[in-house]
Amino acid sequence: MLSAIRAFAKSPYAAVLIALLIVSFAVFGIRDMFHAKITDSVVTAGSRLVTSAEYKRAFDAFKGQVEQQVGQPITPELAAAYGLDRRVLEGLATREAYADLLTTMGIRPADKLIAAEIQKIPAFFDQVSGRFDKIAYQRKLADNNMTPTAFERTVRDQISDQQATTGLITGFRVPLAYAAMAGVYAQESRDMAYFGVEPGSVPAPAAPTDEQLNQLMKENAAQLTRPEFRQVTVVQFTPAQVAANAPIDPKELQKRFDFRKDTLSSPETRTVVQIAAKDPAAALKIAQGLAKGADPELVAKSVGVSAITFANKPQTAIPDRKVAAAAFATPSGQVATVRGDLGPAVIKVMSVTPGRAVTLEEVRPVLEAEIRKDQASEKVYALTQAYDDAHQGGANLQAAAAKAGVPTMSMGPFAQNGRDMQGQPVPGLTPKIAQTAWTLAAGSESELEDAGGGGFYAVRVEKIIPATLPPFAEIRPKLAQAWTQRELAKAMQARADSLAARIKKGEALEAVAASAGSSVTRVPGLSRQTVQQNPTLSQDMVAKVFTSRPGEAFTAQSNHFGFVVGKLEAIHVGEAEMVARTAEQIRGQMTSAFYREINESAHVAARRTVKVTIDANRARQAIGLEPIDPKALDSKVGPKPVTAGKAPLAK
Repeated sequence: MLSAIRAFAKSPYAAVLIALLIVSFAVFGIRDMFHAKITDSVVTAGSRLVTSAEYKRAFDAFKGQVEQQVGQPITPELAAAYGLDRRVLEGLATREAYADLLTTMGIRPADKLIAAEIQKIPAFFDQVSGRFDKIAYQRKLADNNMTPTAFERTVRDQISDQQATTGLITGFRVPLAYAAMAGVYAQESRDMAYFGVEPGSVPAPAAPTDEQLNQLMKENAAQLTRPEFRQVTVVQFTPAQVAANAPIDPKELQKRFDFRKDTLSSPETRTVVQIAAKDPAAALKIAQGLAKGADPELVAKSVGVSAITFANKPQTAIPDRKVAAAAFATPSGQVATVRGDLGPAVIKVMSVTPGRAVTLEEVRPVLEAEIRKDQASEKVYALTQAYDDAHQGGANLQAAAAKAGVPTMSMGPFAQNGRDMQGQPVPGLTPKIAQTAWTLAAGSESELEDAGGGGFYAVRVEKIIPATLPPFAEIRPKLAQAWTQRELAKAMQARADSLAARIKKGEALEAVAASAGSSVTRVPGLSRQTVQQNPTLSQDMVAKVFTSRPGEAFTAQSNHFGFVVGKLEAIHVGEAEMVARTAEQIRGQMTSAFYREINESAHVAARRTVKVTIDANRARQAIGLEPIDPKALDSKVGPKPVTAGKAPLAK
């Protein structure tokens, strides 16, 4: 390769190429030639941007929250169909626009403040010293696929937001008059009276005709339509398939024991106090104080340092190797001065807990289980290799499984939620298998997928049963029942309305109830705080009670299949002392709500002010979806901020 490059450099073609490069440098500039603008931004807001990796992390977190809410896994395709990807995009765009606006306004916390806040986070503390540890900080971020730069930017944004909000609304409280009105509203109570209109009080409807039921079926087609179902064939490779009580090679067992002996045994542990000494005089003073039994904290304070206590720790837990060696060579209760790697120190051994070495017989069951698990993993791997070789060679799932000597299993039909046509769980079907099945077309097969726990699986979709309405004859009884109940409800509503109209014209509630063959029930002192404790009142009745005027009659659905005719008889204002106390409590809540509204309004204003660009196709690629025509997307969706975790799964 090098000789070819040298030969080309001596050729006339190289001279022409070099001349062209010189001309390009002169025209475009060397800076532009070597600083090409290569970005991976999904969202750009002013001077800020969100990369594909950052967007994917936000999308995965939001999708995980929604999966917890709905209780089932959600594929990226399904999430996109419900608009979750766009909601995350809009939320990030609004967040970045707001952060850019704050920076433009000059709100930028100092680097020292950012560092100080990060060093207060317990997740980044060293377990031994209990202090911030930079290595632990970097490791924790790496475990969460974050860089220190990205995390520090997040902390800076949060502090900027706090400073902006605090500066705007510090000392503000909503006017007491507002809170007083809320207190009056919360403490008022109401008296109501009602009587029921039951199904037996109206004529039974005639039996429905097929024409009527077909019309009802059309009106409720969406609710009656059965979901798509899929029939699949699955091959699984699990440790349980190959695990057996095969004899364990004694040599392998002894080798495993020798390797694991130290970790399985209990090492000697000690409680050691360490105090740093600035000079020999300080070391002498510390040693004398500890030898006399003085409180280590007071001894350390007398020389201007802090004492470090290693409570019941093994030798490896003491960071300074020289101090650790001295601590485990000093008898219990004794004091020693050590020149450690980090400087002079005085130690005192407070207590010693002897270690204990395990025997092979004690840990034999554990080690044998480990060996059998490893053997099973090796066998599973061999089976998957045999299957994959056959599958890659052109064999279908069943044939490849047969060559590997592994049985296949038929599952389904089942819906995307993993339930069969009767709504029951399908034996052996896992969420991962169901999710994979819904990414395949009929007749297609998946590659080997990780099932977790050392297992693998592959899926073939045998048949797809499209979403469809069930046959009319099959659901006619249910339709007839629904039609009859609907007609009964209409009749009861009409009768309740006619009875309520008589009350509105001036007839007494008791007289109207008696004419309907019913009796009046009175419920005094209903308050908004206690009304939910009354099981006899339906939500519709409660709503009508607290929206009616005194003396007004109303109708409402009862807490069972029926209606009520009710009347609000009186409204009582709460006691002045309780109203005042409630107003003061509510005032804080109203102020907090006002804070949130100001913050949301500021985000909306930032979105309108800062230029925002959204690359929807790059965002789709980041979460593993095919890009779509950018003309079909409106990247200028309104500036309403999105709060991840509060989005309902709805179209």
